[in-house]
Amino acid sequence: MYYDEETVTDQSMRTIAAEIIREKALRCLKEEVPHGIAVEILSMKERERKEGDQIWDIDAVIITEKDSHKGIIIGKGGSMLKKIASQARLEIEKMADEHVNLKVFVKVRKDWRDNAGILRSLGYDPKALK
Repeated sequence: MYYDEETVTDQSMRTIAAEIIREKALRCLKEEVPHGIAVEILSMKERERKEGDQIWDIDAVIITEKDSHKGIIIGKGGSMLKKIASQARLEIEKMADEHVNLKVFVKVRKDWRDNAGILRSLGYDPKALK
């Protein structure tokens, strides 16, 4: 056995949080935005609240290739981004069994899927994707 019985994954919470945010974005956006989006966790810190329990502060960015997709992801008055972040926060809280303060932003990085440096920074192996 490589892991103890309580271990359910070998992925970090950071990686799982990014994938949860990406999943919620794809589900909420359906066919509006192609699957060419990625999520980068900018910071992830655990701290103690005044109430004595723990809270995770997570700052994340949804990366897309086109300016037009940015507007779709944000939605009118930020409604779509709020929906994505709310659904992701709830699932991350369930997974972590702690409160989560999630801030999600959207950034355009033209042709990010063709940039080996960006792919590596997002945790992808550019050679494996070819």
